[in-house]
Amino acid sequence: MAPIIGAPSDDAPEVLATGRSDITTIFVSMSARHPEGLDADYLQWHTLDHRPEQYRLAALRAALRFVSTPACRAARAASDARYDDVDHVMTYLWAGLEGLPGFGALGEALRNAGRIPYLLPSVEMAVYQLEGMVAAPRIKIGADVLPWWPMRGVYLLVERGEAPVDDLLEVPGVAGAWWGPASPVGPPFTPADIEGLRITYCCLDDDPPATAERLRPALEKRWAGAGVVPLLAAPFHALVPHDWERHLP
Repeated sequence: MAPIIGAPSDDAPEVLATGRSDITTIFVSMSARHPEGLDADYLQWHTLDHRPEQYRLAALRAALRFVSTPACRAARAASDARYDDVDHVMTYLWAGLEGLPGFGALGEALRNAGRIPYLLPSVEMAVYQLEGMVAAPRIKIGADVLPWWPMRGVYLLVERGEAPVDDLLEVPGVAGAWWGPASPVGPPFTPADIEGLRITYCCLDDDPPATAERLRPALEKRWAGAGVVPLLAAPFHALVPHDWERHLP
């Protein structure tokens, strides 16, 4: 691939002055595989029907879906029993918490209209505050717009305790990261035990399982120090629309 030329956006004040992200809130829904093996059918429905409807809500800025595969599972560096069943991750990015009540109301309205034919077994729903973001200079785009960059997948970290992402960004295939702490907004969006819980999305531009193996030494170093306990450290593929069976659990 030809290199992308020019100065990175995050080093170009004139670019940043034209607009910055107003995303403050990350809603994460983690689910297990479909009990009847209908994962592809679910992904098709959710992508073509359910997800577009969410953009009726003024505070929604982006929606991202990721899927684990057997190769992704084999490459996990950590998987606590709390998250071991996670094979699907849906993420909604919001400009503030005020979008969440409408999110619930819209879901109920679609259910009443007969528009929710599939459900996945829920593992956990949680809300996180966006605390920081960074993009690798080599990809040129700024950290503000990472959610709209065509990533190949993510390496997802759920941890207790805080550590910088600098070492992770030095790993080939890691192009940027967004991260932040859990937010106790109340049920049903607050896990039972959120004290110290943090999430990090490492955005990938190489094969997720292969990048996961390259990340392992940096992660082991990250967890060797006191204060950071991994609960989930796992690669996921980005969903490919209209190719529903390409990446399945």
